Amino acid sequence: MEEKKTLAFASDLSGFPLKKALVEHFSEAGEYRVLDFGIQSEEKPEPYFVQAPKVAKAVQDGRADFGVLVCGTGQGMAIVANKHKGIYACVADGIFSGERAKIINNANVLTLGGWITAPFLGIEIVEAWLAMKFTEKMEFKKDFLTNAFNQVKEIEKENFR
Repeated sequence: MEEKKTLAFASDLSGFPLKKALVEHFSEAGEYRVLDFGIQSEEKPEPYFVQAPKVAKAVQDGRADFGVLVCGTGQGMAIVANKHKGIYACVADGIFSGERAKIINNANVLTLGGWITAPFLGIEIVEAWLAMKFTEKMEFKKDFLTNAFNQVKEIEKENFR
């Protein structure tokens, strides 16, 4: 039997309601192990630049296979997460962009906007992202996409010394 993959979650205050719904959904579904790095309540907020590294580091060191970060727009979380070597974070605002984050960019972290995304849609976006594999549905561009991802990793090597 294959071991469950691990999903790590975190949010700031703006993303807390959506993060809470995501954690509840994926915990109850039981398909993944869930790590919740908070915030745990609206009374103890932490800013996006404190929360994003928790998930990025969990993915970096193998405690998590994938990460989901939620702030107001998803953009701040993506910027901070992408400052970590080996993290490929993309903002998704719909199912299509969530799928393409994995298919085209091989994203291991997805960021969402709590001001933008209703909980039911956030769940669908994350499920769609997790269901995809790199280059799936775009096999005709597999060589291009693989080369592009390898070029991104080369840029990363140059800039993360």
